Amino acid sequence: MAGYPFAELEPRWQAYWKAHETFRTPDIHDLDTSKPAYYVLDMFPYPSGAGLHVGHPEGYTATDILARYKRMRGFNVLHPMGWDAFGLPAEQYAIKTGTHPRDTTVRNVETFRGQLERLGFSYDWAREVNTTDPDYYRWTQWIFLRLYARGLAYEADLNVNWCPDLGTVLANEEIVDGKSEVGGHAVVRLPMRQWVLRITAYADRLLADLDGLDWPESIKEMQRHWIGRSEGADVDFTVDGHTGEDGRPATIRVFTTRPDTLFGATYCVLAPEHPLVDRITTEAQRGAVAAYRTAAAGKSDLERTELQKTKTGVSTGAAATNPATGEAVPVWIADYVLAHYGTGAIMAVPGHDVRDHVFALAFGLPVVEVVKGGDVAEAAFVGDGPHVRSSNAERLGAGGVSLDGMGNAEAKRAMIDWLAARGHGASKVQYRLRDWVFARQRYWGEPFPLIHTTDEAGAPVVKPVPDADLPVVLPELRSFEPTGSPEGPLGTATDWLSTTDPETGRPARRETNTMPQWAGSCWYYLRYLDPGNADALVDPAEERYWMPVDLYVGGVEHAVLHLLYARFWHKVLFDIGVVSTSEPFQRLVNQGLILGENGEKMSKSRGNVVNPDDVVLAYGADSLRLYEMFMGPLEQVKPWSTRGVEGVSRFLARAWRLYVGEAREGDPMPDGAPRVSERPATGDELGALHRMLDKVTQDIDGMRFNTALSAMMEFVNTATRWDDLPREAADAFALALSPFAPHLAEELWRRTGHADSLAYAPWPEADPAHLARETVEIAVQVSGKLRGTVTVAADASKDAILAAARANENVAKYLDGATVRKEVVVPGRLVNFVV
Repeated sequence: MAGYPFAELEPRWQAYWKAHETFRTPDIHDLDTSKPAYYVLDMFPYPSGAGLHVGHPEGYTATDILARYKRMRGFNVLHPMGWDAFGLPAEQYAIKTGTHPRDTTVRNVETFRGQLERLGFSYDWAREVNTTDPDYYRWTQWIFLRLYARGLAYEADLNVNWCPDLGTVLANEEIVDGKSEVGGHAVVRLPMRQWVLRITAYADRLLADLDGLDWPESIKEMQRHWIGRSEGADVDFTVDGHTGEDGRPATIRVFTTRPDTLFGATYCVLAPEHPLVDRITTEAQRGAVAAYRTAAAGKSDLERTELQKTKTGVSTGAAATNPATGEAVPVWIADYVLAHYGTGAIMAVPGHDVRDHVFALAFGLPVVEVVKGGDVAEAAFVGDGPHVRSSNAERLGAGGVSLDGMGNAEAKRAMIDWLAARGHGASKVQYRLRDWVFARQRYWGEPFPLIHTTDEAGAPVVKPVPDADLPVVLPELRSFEPTGSPEGPLGTATDWLSTTDPETGRPARRETNTMPQWAGSCWYYLRYLDPGNADALVDPAEERYWMPVDLYVGGVEHAVLHLLYARFWHKVLFDIGVVSTSEPFQRLVNQGLILGENGEKMSKSRGNVVNPDDVVLAYGADSLRLYEMFMGPLEQVKPWSTRGVEGVSRFLARAWRLYVGEAREGDPMPDGAPRVSERPATGDELGALHRMLDKVTQDIDGMRFNTALSAMMEFVNTATRWDDLPREAADAFALALSPFAPHLAEELWRRTGHADSLAYAPWPEADPAHLARETVEIAVQVSGKLRGTVTVAADASKDAILAAARANENVAKYLDGATVRKEVVVPGRLVNFVV
């Protein structure tokens, strides 16, 4: 089967779109704002040296289909692309090769852009942004200063993940099996002074506003879990025989969502990093505690909190008083308790908490039942039930409390009231969400717009750089090697470091940390709206017209942090009047992973990475685009198949021949369109055309691109049997095909006499009058095997269908001399003669 000349068509149309700026969206002052807006956005890529693999274009193709379709439906469409180009990988490559990360970034961006252009995506390249461009990160710094001014950016001493080899703090998500994701280096937990963003101040709004978003419920649930709102109580346990720094009795404050189970608390557990550990550990236990703390420092939070892993811990030798029972309970340290979650301490109720139960069994600690409902010696009971052994009224008289017989909710309220009245605790709402550690000790990131100087009394102060002095540009460095100190590489930039406080004239020193890669990706969708604005982050008129983003498509790996951080920054910008919407992304879709042909995740080590350039060279960009949409539903995980690409390539070749006929090998490309006819389409032809249009339209709206393609394939198979192609069908099919295979569609449109690009031609509407079928094709089986097909009136009776089936020459041959035991008729679909 002859193919079609994609190698000639595709570069020619790409050059046409570029020369004519076909997909450039005018700014707000030149735009017809009476038309509806549609902002369709891809999660912008990190431009690695490896370039794109075939997993990247899946989401990009989906958004491009919607962008092209919406233009044809009369929308003003914003469809931009840019680069999330700061970060550790570029810096590590610079260290390894001696190449400046800026040079590597420029080269990688050129590679990525070229690959995207060869795939025919209708991006408005005039709006391209790059997070490493000083004109861009000037506004990242500007946003940080707004956060700082509102008290949402502050310095704090925190236990952080420190990687000595990389010379930087890492987020929990950048650690795998206790080692850095980049390079596989050892990571330890250390106390360090860090810049932190107070995202917890927005926890309730981040949680509540999820309900109004058109996002997958699984993604919203992941965000809810990460925010982790819990209602419970703080409870104070006094440590026997010890005092705190203030000279008063040392107190362990725990947060619990189950204050009703306080009578069943048989021990307390502190995080290894808890500040009380040194103060309360007995001499006999100091060696064991020190060794355990060292081991815990080498583990990530995820490793420490895995539910199924074996629990480890060590006793401090100290005991605390349970305020409900008055009994002494031992105090342990264990790495499944995190210093930065809650109070860094828990009351352990092994009868009614799974992790506490596992720990208690491992170390022979008491298990007490205080809620009836199961054999707690065998497993923790975490359900509702009447409380037992939960009274201190006999011991304390009128000052006591009895929860016996109460259900969980009633018992919680009663216990919280008792704790508050006795000064032992109070109700509290707790969040799993922690403030965002925002500093990195590396070179390739946004400098903080801050200076360190002194006040009139000589005391150290931190001051913001004035807006007029932004951006604070990265200095040129010869070496990007980590220094082994928290100052990082910028600490070696002597001339850059030394500056003057513009307000007082006193000597000052610049901040040596840089921002994490998340910073630039928190707000890039806003800069696309107005990328050349030198006076403001975004023109308010642009923002009001385009926001929020109508459709945001990207990988599920960004389900929590990127989306949460972007939502946080957006809400701050909303509060200060920069944006008019409280949420940035109204609809979110996550495309599924594309696996290698062997069904495994694509990776260089597995040798199963497919380069899209190779596919384009062999089959054309339109074939790659169509195959990635035809593989299955967009959200599903799917294995790659080169044979599948060949299949959609054959479909495009059949579509080509519908218009230009057969071309003999060696012939020049036909100049005309010999199969396109000016005759009126017949009723059957109009029916096939409009049923296809109806299906494709509905499926694009529903992002069911695989079934839309099936409808077009069915139409091409039907139209191939026609003597020629009526112009009405030729024009409509080219338009319907164009969002999916834009190069071929443009060529077919041009070859049928249209002078202009079809990019803004009206979408072909299905006519309801032609959706009903006049005739249908029915498969005829004999004992379950296909023996022929017949065409009958759509409203044909059962007898008429059977008569037509028996009259089929091939079917008649198989029925001749046979006894028909049963006749099965499925109207509109098939006949089966059981012989």
